[in-house]
Amino acid sequence: MGGPWLDVPARLARALAAAELAAAEGADVLAFPETYLSGYPYWLSRTNGATFGDPRQKEAYAYYLDTAVEVGGPEVRQLAAAASDLRLTLVVGITERSYGSTYATVLTIGPDGVAGHHRKLVPTYDERLVWAPGDGAGLTTHPVGPGRIGSLNCWENWMPQARQAMYAAGEDVHIGVWPGSARLTGDITRFVALEGRVFSVAAGGLLRRDEVPDDFPLAAELRADADPMPFDGGSAVAGPDGEWVVPPVRGEEGLIVAALDLRQVRAERFTFDPAGHYSRPDVFGSTVDRRRRAAATFVDDD
Repeated sequence: MGGPWLDVPARLARALAAAELAAAEGADVLAFPETYLSGYPYWLSRTNGATFGDPRQKEAYAYYLDTAVEVGGPEVRQLAAAASDLRLTLVVGITERSYGSTYATVLTIGPDGVAGHHRKLVPTYDERLVWAPGDGAGLTTHPVGPGRIGSLNCWENWMPQARQAMYAAGEDVHIGVWPGSARLTGDITRFVALEGRVFSVAAGGLLRRDEVPDDFPLAAELRADADPMPFDGGSAVAGPDGEWVVPPVRGEEGLIVAALDLRQVRAERFTFDPAGHYSRPDVFGSTVDRRRRAAATFVDDD
């Protein structure tokens, strides 16, 4: 799914319309790409984003910060209202604003409100110029019907310890949210499915260079990019046996619907269960700190 880049009202409207359509199709869970609201900071790799002190890069960041959303803000409240009305669980990537910083955040919003709030542990490469590192507070899973879902952002899906945390939290369906790359999702989606003996879902976005807003400080440079579609999707679903349920979809926007039989998860764990009979906790230990980190802890008199 794509939409005008950094245009939060337009993307929110598309998300709400997609939720209506998904509910009409009988879906229980609907997933959106990484930082779908408001958009991926793709200008960094195409305009020398690391140039220190560059006034236009500063302007670009200020613009990006202004389009980011707060978890308690009106956009998330609208998504929560839709999830409640439609009895649907939404897994939504957002650009989260907190003071002067942004995070690559994935929210799990169920019929009863925001159930999960995960900030990307390690921004990848040039993402570190604009995204702050997250913490383990969101490394948890959430019940949906007879199973549990979990989610990670983009290259977090390559982090063995993050994946193991999700498996150990009882994950049956793993959702990876991506800015959009069929080249990447084709490998890791099947690998996670086989390693975790889970259904592995990739939600990848589309971005066309003509969706860059006119008033973005580096719009001219981005529109001069030779690639008309910097992000080509790659949404896919793999089964717990590693076979494709839906192979990566490239260059097409729309709703992908797949029926997942969770009995397949239990059947495949007969031979391998990374959080059970193949975990060997007597040899390998793993501790996950799920405390939310903050810049300061204030202790006041009552």
